[in-house]
Amino acid sequence: MSKSLRRVMRALAAANLEIAPLELGPETRTAQQAADAAGCALDQIAKSVIFAGQDSGRAILFITAGGNKVDPAKASAAAGEALGKADAALIRAQTGFAIGGVAPIGHLNPIVAFFDPRLGEFDVIYAAAGTPRHIFPIDPRVLLEISNAQVVDFKL
Repeated sequence: MSKSLRRVMRALAAANLEIAPLELGPETRTAQQAADAAGCALDQIAKSVIFAGQDSGRAILFITAGGNKVDPAKASAAAGEALGKADAALIRAQTGFAIGGVAPIGHLNPIVAFFDPRLGEFDVIYAAAGTPRHIFPIDPRVLLEISNAQVVDFKL
């Protein structure tokens, strides 16, 4: 088991959640691949999109529905600073995850997070569990709470 998957499982356990991540076979790097493998709607996939704060240099997380795209202007307004593309090194250093497996929880360092209100329209959503092949099912209200995210409309 990878260190990243173990961190996500520890974060779930620390929140007193008994949720077993699902291994989906080959890669599920895209939201559509994950939705197809999980047998759910595209918007039930909680994508973790990371931007780099241009002033702070920190990684900023946007948890969004699989079919949505993050609007850079709305995201910057929510974050209170200009945002740019986060490179793989920043993402790995601040979250501990590689691109394609970034989970909304279990980060190496605390992270500012924002949550797409669309995710709250479902009873169950699925999020990356730290690898490109693992996801976990969760109630969106619970994920909102344990990710310490703020609900904001930041989509295009």
